[in-house]
Amino acid sequence: MEKLKILVVDDESRMRKLVNDFLSKKNFEVLEAADGIEAVDIFLEHKDISLIILDVMMPRMDGWDTCKEIRSYSKVPIIMLTAKSDERDELLGFGLGVDEYISKPFSPKILVARVEALLRRSGSLSEDSAISMGGIVLDKTAHIVTVDNQVIELSFKEFELLAYFMENKGIALSREKILNNVWNYDYFGDARTIDTHVKKLRSKMGPKGDYIKTIWGMGYKFDIV
Repeated sequence: MEKLKILVVDDESRMRKLVNDFLSKKNFEVLEAADGIEAVDIFLEHKDISLIILDVMMPRMDGWDTCKEIRSYSKVPIIMLTAKSDERDELLGFGLGVDEYISKPFSPKILVARVEALLRRSGSLSEDSAISMGGIVLDKTAHIVTVDNQVIELSFKEFELLAYFMENKGIALSREKILNNVWNYDYFGDARTIDTHVKKLRSKMGPKGDYIKTIWGMGYKFDIV
């Protein structure tokens, strides 16, 4: 699968490098521009840019004019960065077609999370809908589980429980942690309900039910070894 391209536009080289480093770790391809004119040239040269991170205050062409120019060609998602936290700036940005607005200083991790969320909303970044291991395929979108190509009927909680186990393969999970993540924090019942669900789930999975291993005095671990 090809990496999604993100254009980072900021006249501060340190800021571009910081954002580039964090996005590259998430397997994005990052292009950089030091001002709006360079950004427009790069955008027109590369027809497959999936998102733009755009600073407001820049020489030659500022972020507002850059946004206007790009919007005349494309509806590509744009995240605007600014040192100001002025409501008028935000309203101006949204009026120009900015999708997200982040004030400096910001957490790079939060920026990356916003990028991923925006790409998912735009349809560029799809969530993994299926988990497959050891002959078990769990399709989150279709809400179907197959074991050795045979569909097995699971209740909603059994499905959620198996998904949580598979997503945390090889990790010892306490009953409390399972309750908090599968039944959510507002569940006040007995933790033994987990044991009941695990017993039913193992039974429906046949021999593959042995992948769910009991850790005595603690909880469970899903492992195919």
